[in-house]
Amino acid sequence: MAGLVIDAERCIGCKRCERACATVGIEVVDRLARPTEGCVLCGACVDACPVGAISLVRDGAAQSDLGAYHDIWVFAQVDRDGYLMPVARELTAKAHELAAARGCEVVALVAEGEFADDAAAHELIACGADRVLRAHDERFALVDPELLASWVCALARARRPEIVLFGATPLGRELAPRVAAELKTGLTADCTALSIDSETGLLHQTRPAFGGNLMATIMCPVHRPQMATVRPGVFAAPELDSSRTGAIEEAPLDADVQPRVRTLAFERATSSSSIAQAKRLVVVGRGIGSKKNLPLMERLAELLGAQIGCTRPLVEAGWLDYAHQVGQTGVAVAPELLVSIGVSGAIQHLAGISGAGTVIAVNEDAQAPIFGAAQYRVVGDAVEVAEELVAALEARGSAGTPPSASSAC
Repeated sequence: MAGLVIDAERCIGCKRCERACATVGIEVVDRLARPTEGCVLCGACVDACPVGAISLVRDGAAQSDLGAYHDIWVFAQVDRDGYLMPVARELTAKAHELAAARGCEVVALVAEGEFADDAAAHELIACGADRVLRAHDERFALVDPELLASWVCALARARRPEIVLFGATPLGRELAPRVAAELKTGLTADCTALSIDSETGLLHQTRPAFGGNLMATIMCPVHRPQMATVRPGVFAAPELDSSRTGAIEEAPLDADVQPRVRTLAFERATSSSSIAQAKRLVVVGRGIGSKKNLPLMERLAELLGAQIGCTRPLVEAGWLDYAHQVGQTGVAVAPELLVSIGVSGAIQHLAGISGAGTVIAVNEDAQAPIFGAAQYRVVGDAVEVAEELVAALEARGSAGTPPSASSAC
């Protein structure tokens, strides 16, 4: 069993462990430290003890043979029409980059209910997968996180992946915690960066913390697999390499596993395209002054063939809907071109645009953090600059030159 072990002969009752614990998980009674029900096995008391009287024993997924775990897995989600979701491509390409640092393979997992062709598997290989494990089964016809978790966990126990990545879609956010709990390992949610430590080989999982005011890098040194979810759009979409080759292997769901949920009906939701998939974006912030300037910004977006995005304060003020919010608390984006107007560049916003290709930033504050993420920087009044851009683009259009992103640059 997992828990704290107190060496009564060493313990001196100094209460440093009590002061180090943030959950009242340990107390000193009669000059002897004792764990309480509040203990969450964080290990703070172990580090605080000056005489080494406290040790932490873990069970479950803690492994001494970490070398037996290898390869980086990606759960590649498909939509109801059998097409790969964009985040599956993004994660597979990122996994290919991480695997190069680890010297291992990328394995993509695909579970489909109705589609028996190899299109998704070949696309994953073109994105960077070395092997695709797939299951075609009518039990997967409707999304069932419990069935999917059973399938992923069975494969993970048999093959021992070192890292497993999920997209932070509604399904991924329900599936990944199920898998982590079943395998008794850790999970970092909503990562904005992933990297391999060159010395330890551990996966560095970076995500905003404390409301987005700082970035925390999380590691899982004891348990395997290391697991993370990543928001769609955090990593840039890859260029497909049709010359890549890889293995496609059938990995069926156990015949004894049956769904416990019966779906009575399914109705497809109607929604507009998400800014997460936009190739061009005009993102506006409080620097545009007032809501009356939004039509100008929307006109600029129209001339650039772009969609409109905004920062959190504009959504909170009711200027635009939440679907337009860009940042860690909104939508992570990775457009080819992002024109940022009147955006200061809070850390959670910068995390959400880290995958953008070319960033053009306009702000009257020369020290605005957004300029650190931009390739082109304009110090000036946001509205005045936008008016000049619109006028220039409209003039080019009326002269017979179609407005484009390059003409604005």
